[in-house]
Amino acid sequence: MKVSSPQPLPGDSNGHKVHFRQIMQKLGPLFGLLALSGVLTYLSPYFLTMDNIMNVARQSAINSLIALGMLLTILTAGIDLSVGSILALSIVLMGIVVVKLGMSPIIGIIVCLGVGVLLGFINGVTLTKLSLPHPFISTLGTMNVARGLALIVTAASPISNFPEPIQFLGAAFLGPVPVSFLLVLVVYGIFHIFLNYTTVGRYIYAVGGNPEATRLSGISIDKVLIIVYTISGFMAALGGLVLVGRVNSAYPLAGLGYEFDAIAATIIGGASFMGGEGTVWGTLIGAMIMAVLRNGLNLLSVSSEMQTVAIGIVIILAVYIDVLRHKAAAKVKA
Repeated sequence: MKVSSPQPLPGDSNGHKVHFRQIMQKLGPLFGLLALSGVLTYLSPYFLTMDNIMNVARQSAINSLIALGMLLTILTAGIDLSVGSILALSIVLMGIVVVKLGMSPIIGIIVCLGVGVLLGFINGVTLTKLSLPHPFISTLGTMNVARGLALIVTAASPISNFPEPIQFLGAAFLGPVPVSFLLVLVVYGIFHIFLNYTTVGRYIYAVGGNPEATRLSGISIDKVLIIVYTISGFMAALGGLVLVGRVNSAYPLAGLGYEFDAIAATIIGGASFMGGEGTVWGTLIGAMIMAVLRNGLNLLSVSSEMQTVAIGIVIILAVYIDVLRHKAAAKVKA
């Protein structure tokens, strides 16, 4: 006989607190996005226009894709600091293959995504097989190696003039809607199914939520982590493909600081550094909050230096909210 989880009884304050916390964890990011949009609509007459909304959607696409890979690593109580450098090396090697060597755009796209997969796989293998204490170490190493290689193979120079098939994802529109944002929606739908309705997806949550119980149940944590970091590398390269389409250029310093925006998007969206918590759609809302914030600051003519300060404050607040969330959960359980 299946036993359902107990529902809060009338007067059961702990039960109601748990229920309220769960609702706020799911809807809190959405409320935050709506509140931020309301403030910016009041402060700028240009914010709530169709052109600007589509611009925000386009601007959010790269971070949305990278943050999705970052979500998987954070679900396992890990982190991937190398995504920005993986993006850079992936696109400059694609540039060399397509622009410098004159090969097919299809081959260039395969090279771009393949480099991302390879570097992500290396992250997972070095983390698990070398028994490194934390993914911070392995991904920090990959971050520096990939960035250095990107600078070496390009002699620190950008590569431009990509053919239209490569520019498509980042530059094309379907009516008023950017193709890059449609790509985001499709990929997020796939990942929602992957995380919620597949065995590997459940394992990812299990590894972050209770690694010891996961190990005792016979699940190979190493295999799960290798899969997670390989996917993260792939998503960084996919984000790079969109970036090249937007700017028609691949440059070795591309992606600097992208890892921090991706981390902020996942945490704002309800994921936890403790692992085992977070959703695909929450991450998308977190990425949209970051894009809306940047867009709003631009509309208000805030300097780039102050924008950097503001984003830094948002990241600190996002982590602090995560800490408060866990303290509140611990009190309710007590």
